[in-house]
Amino acid sequence: MPELPEVETIRSGLERELTGQLIASTEILFAKSMPALEQLIADRVVGAKVSALRRRGKVMIVDLDTHYSLMVHLKMTGQLILQRADGVRRGGGHPTKSMVRELPDNSTRVVFNFRGGDRLFFNDQRKFGWIKLLPTAEVEQDSLLTRMGVEPLSTEFTFSNFTAKVARRKSPIKAVLLDQSTVAGLGNIYVDEALHLARIHPLTHGIDLSPTELRRLHQAIITIITRAIELKGTTFRNFRNHKGESGGYFEMARVFGRTNQPCPECSTPIDKLRVAGRGTHICPQCQLLKTRT
Repeated sequence: MPELPEVETIRSGLERELTGQLIASTEILFAKSMPALEQLIADRVVGAKVSALRRRGKVMIVDLDTHYSLMVHLKMTGQLILQRADGVRRGGGHPTKSMVRELPDNSTRVVFNFRGGDRLFFNDQRKFGWIKLLPTAEVEQDSLLTRMGVEPLSTEFTFSNFTAKVARRKSPIKAVLLDQSTVAGLGNIYVDEALHLARIHPLTHGIDLSPTELRRLHQAIITIITRAIELKGTTFRNFRNHKGESGGYFEMARVFGRTNQPCPECSTPIDKLRVAGRGTHICPQCQLLKTRT
């Protein structure tokens, strides 16, 4: 699933292409992918101008000048592919042949046709992704967003706020960080990376972290997410950015996907274990598991 850096990369790329464009029509090819009333789509989407693209966690939000917004979640296999009138394609998400072959195809669920001839395809092989249409004023009250923690690069992500979310949790810190109510947008890749940078074993319970470890982890999350966005995300089997290009973070990943390769800090072979139901990469030398007292 694309994490915060990947969704942000797609958003920033499509923002330049879509902002100001008028939606001429929509094609809903799989109703569950965009379960909105036909009349509401006709009233609030068709004829609307795209006024902004923003992001919250792993969710992209397309604001329209009708005071309605489209919330888009790509989930495991979603894609957003913009096919411009001049034939150039821009897109991102799960890489399949849909990125290069004629569209719509059998993975296309929703199509937005723009007045200038551009077309935006929402493709989703496994149909877990979705598009929700709702008033812009109600976006922040959506149940998914209200459960989210703060954005890791926002001013609200302070050390004190982070500590309040983590320090009393009696669960492995990896599970705590994967919980979107702790910090928005983190997933398997960047949690592993931040824990390695902070030298914390993923099975360490939140309640067992010292103030020094908490401070290291707080800073590590900021550092890793900032770097991942700069490198336009990670390509590890299933991500392409808005230009259909691979993300660059994987080439400099510290531990993720590097089983048996040397740790960048001590050269100990990277180990892989299972934590919170997810494959987890650690350096067994740098990330020692503390004995609980």
